[in-house]
Order: sequence, then C-alpha cells, then structure tokens
Amino acid sequence: MDLPTPENLKLGLEMFGISWQDDSVLDKMVEQCICSRNQPDDLVNEWVVYSNSKGVKLTIDALDQFEHEVLNRKSKSKPRFKKEETYKRTRDIHGLQELIKAEEEEDNLLDAYSTPSKGSQKRALTTPEHPQSKRSAALLASPGLLLSPASFTASQTPPQKYTQRGGKGEVVVTFGAVQGTRWMGRKNPGAGVQLELLEGPEDSLKCSYKFMFQRLRDVRNVLTDKIEELGESLRFHLNLEEFSPVSLPAQDKITVLGQVCCDSNGKLNAQSVLLEAGPEQGGQQVPVDLSELKEYSLFPGQVVVMEGMNATGRKLVASKLYEGVPLPFYTSNVKMETDDEPLNVLVACGPYTPSDSLTFDPLLDLISVIVRDRPDVCLLLGPFVDSKHEQIEKAQVTETFEDIFSRCLESIVDGTKGVSCHLVFVPSQRDIHHHFIYPQPPFSLPKISPDQAQRVTVVPDPCTLLIDGVTFGLTSTDILFHMGAEEISCGTVSDRFSRILKHMLTQRSYYPLYPPAEEVNMDYEKFQSFGQMPLTPDLLIVPSELRYFIKDVVGCVCVNPGRLTKGQVGGTYGRLLIQRSAASEDKRVSPCLAAQVVKI
Repeated sequence: MDLPTPENLKLGLEMFGISWQDDSVLDKMVEQCICSRNQPDDLVNEWVVYSNSKGVKLTIDALDQFEHEVLNRKSKSKPRFKKEETYKRTRDIHGLQELIKAEEEEDNLLDAYSTPSKGSQKRALTTPEHPQSKRSAALLASPGLLLSPASFTASQTPPQKYTQRGGKGEVVVTFGAVQGTRWMGRKNPGAGVQLELLEGPEDSLKCSYKFMFQRLRDVRNVLTDKIEELGESLRFHLNLEEFSPVSLPAQDKITVLGQVCCDSNGKLNAQSVLLEAGPEQGGQQVPVDLSELKEYSLFPGQVVVMEGMNATGRKLVASKLYEGVPLPFYTSNVKMETDDEPLNVLVACGPYTPSDSLTFDPLLDLISVIVRDRPDVCLLLGPFVDSKHEQIEKAQVTETFEDIFSRCLESIVDGTKGVSCHLVFVPSQRDIHHHFIYPQPPFSLPKISPDQAQRVTVVPDPCTLLIDGVTFGLTSTDILFHMGAEEISCGTVSDRFSRILKHMLTQRSYYPLYPPAEEVNMDYEKFQSFGQMPLTPDLLIVPSELRYFIKDVVGCVCVNPGRLTKGQVGGTYGRLLIQRSAASEDKRVSPCLAAQVVKI
C-alpha cells in the first residue's frame, strides 16, 4: 500500500469540493488510512458517501464517528489485495510479478497441507530456470506493458499525482497564426525529411573524448580568443579604428573592449562589476561605475564595448554600453518550392518520469501523442535516466543505467515505427549513464534494426540542425536558469527571458556564461570548437526549469517547451509548424508559421 500523505488527501477532498477546519483533520485522516489499510482515494470516497448520508461536515468529531461506524466494520473483512490496488499497478511489470509470486506462494502453502490428486500438478514458479506460468505470460504480453519502460526498474509506486492531473492536452502558449492550424504531419510522409548537422560530419562532435586534461593556460587562451573575435565584429559594426587600454589614465572619453566579471566569488551586482581586457588592450581589470548608464543588462563572461571616462586609470565611469551583434541567418541556394507542405515538429524535454516514481507513464503518453499527431520530426532532449531522481540517487533499480536507457530508446523507436517520423535524441548532463561533460558527445545507439535506425539521429549537446532548409539551435543545458541567477539589469523594458536569449544570440554562444554554473563540467577546448553558434538559428530550443514560453528575439523564434514532468505532476511539450519561405531582399520571413506549448 502506498504511504498516505496530507497532500494526497487534500487533492481528493478538493476534487469533491469538501472543506475542513484545519490541517489536524488531514492528519487524522492519514492516521485512519494507515490503521484501516485504506488508500487515500478509497478513504475520501467512503467519507463522501458517509457525510452525504449523515449530513455532517468534515471535523475531528465526525471522523471519530465515521471510524467507529464505517472503517472498523470494513477492516475486519478486508481482502489481502484490493481490485483497485491491482488495477493501479497494472502498468508496472514488477508489481504484477510480485502479485503473481504472492499468489503462487499462497497456493504452494496450501498444497503442502493437502494431498494432491493424481492429475493435479503444482503451479510452476516463475524463475529463469523454469518457464513462467500461462497467467504470467498473458499478463506480461500486453502491448502497453511490453512497451512501458516502467518495467526497467523495481519501482512499485504508481505516479498518483500524475495520473490524477488535470488539463490534459490544454494549450498554454500560442505563437503565430494558430487559427485553423492542422497539427498533423505531412500527408505524404514518404517524401522524407532532409535532416543533417549544419557543421558537417567533420566539424561536429560525433564521439566521446578525453576530458579533465585542460590546463588553465588553455582556458585563458579560449577566453582571450572569444574577446578578440567578438571585439573585432563590434569594432567593424561601430566603425572604430581601435580600442583603448582599460587601465590607462585619460582625460577624454575612451572606448574600451573587455569581458564582464565580478570582483569576488559572490554574485554580480552593480557595485562589483569589473571589465577585463584582452592581451592586446593590456589584459588588466578595472572597476566599472554604472551610475551614468540609463539602461544596461550584464552577466559574467559577457564581451562588451564601453565608452566612458577613466581619469585615474583605476575606475571606468561608463556612459555608453554596446553589446554584441548577432550572426546572419542561414541562406540556401536551393530553389524553394512554394507548394511544399508545412513541416510538423514535436519538441519534448526530460525527465520522462515523475519524481515520486520510476514508471515512465509520461513517456508512454508522449508516444501516444506522436502516434496520434504523426509529426514529421520529434526532437527529444534528455535527461532520459535522470541523475536527480531520488530513486536513481539511491540506486533503487534492478538493472544498469545503460540497460534502462537502451530499453527506453528501443521503446520509443518501436512505439513510433508505424508513424515514420524522424527521431532526434539530444543528451543531457543529467543523464546518469552518459558522459558528464559540456559540450557533450551524442548517445551511442542501442541495438535497433537497420531500417529503424535510418529514421533515428543522435546529436551532441549543443548542436545546430538543418531540417529541410530551416536551422534549429538545440541545447538541453538549462542556460536560462544559470544566466537568470547571474544577470543584472537596470532600466530595461524587455523581460528577463528575452534579455538572456538576446545575450546568447549576440554573444554567438550556446553557453556564454563564465564562470559556468557549478553543475556544468565545461571543457573549454571543445567548447571553442563545438559550443559556438555558426550562425543565428531560425529556431532556438532552450528547455528549462523556468516557465515555458515562445518568443521572437531579433528574428529568431526561441522556444522553452518546459519539461515533460514537473516534480510529481505532468509538464508540457511543444509543437511547431515550419515552412521555409522564398528568399526576399526586402525582409526576412520567419519559417515558423505557428507554435504551441501543450500540457501532456
């Protein structure tokens, strides 16, 4: 029996609109659940029947009378396994196996005290050495059970809050012309989808590598190159001849280039901002006075150009701030067919299990959505085996993490084989079975059939994908959360999400924050090669713990689809309608026709 909690009871009572005086009532009901061996839902249902028949309100005294008249009588004749409890556990194979084993042990015990007849035969135990019983085979042969990754673990706790969630299929965010939109894949899926890494096979991160061998000097060189590269683009954009050294005293206004950093190990604030120049500008650090700036948005690691006074050489009083310039968008020489059908893309990010259970019910529901809507491309981002899950941390599993992941991927591929959609898998640093490093190499494909492998693509984190001439920037690392905790601003009219996304595009990096968050294990040599944006993507997918959104930032449609689960309850996923438009010299048209974030 699942351990009852006040939250479970509260959810059930609110469903029936029942009010109570204080939380002591809930504590009393928890006690009654435990003593009477009742599930929280069963107790609430019994109370609804009792209170309606007696016309009483939910109080401590009424609960005492309810216990005396109802619970004590029913507990005397309670069966060992309730039908409802058995039904709730049908999606967990190990739960079924335990139930079958218990019944077999009971039969074996009865056989020991009875004389078997000639034709009788003891039920065979289900072990690797003995074939399983027909009943076991029938129960475990259900398609839903075989597909369910719930069988990967020893978890026997069904996700109660997830199964009782409301708002399934509710659209919570819309973007573009969604009226009358057909959220289905192309009518002719046989035409295929052209999908490839924009960088090309030779320039992309396609296999694991040795990390934790970088030297501080190498890290410094990477940061210096970043300052010089972005500085050169800013110098060209602002029509400047050269930058002044940051620490050289000057009586006139000067223009300096540098990287924003903090004067201590604490959080950046308006009084702790330093500007660190590159070697060509002296390589010194100077404190910055921001009091004369009417508007600014800064974070550690940001490369900026500042104009101001530095009369003593010890403090720069900034009067103007210039941020970076985004890269151009992708242009193709391929002729655009105007009658092409729009491309339907589904985006989902893990974890794919609720936090109170290791059953993959949310993933099963997502597979059902894929089968129903038949999208052309599914972008699935990790974590698939979440290292932050409580039962994973306690190692309450019966198989290796690699085996769990392999079966999970096989279930997704097999469950969508009739849809012919292209599956793209993006790893996460929270995937406990995979390399804990950023940039992160792609997954190794499990043993799937060659014909199914043709529609599966594994990519690194981060990466830039080219799908039918439309560029997608993908990263599963929660850069929004990390930068949101470090960014400071004043006088800006835009929201924080838009500012952070603009920083990513103008800094031309999937992770512009330096130093990185503690949970990010950065390899800067690989980051210089594989962590930068080769261009401004048409769409930027940035899943985060923060609230879901769809925003147009400097022409790039940025999507946070949320996570498929949020704690113990269901989360959200995204769906996009994409169509590359014909090139226009006057104005660029976004290929994202419409987009939505939907509750699972």
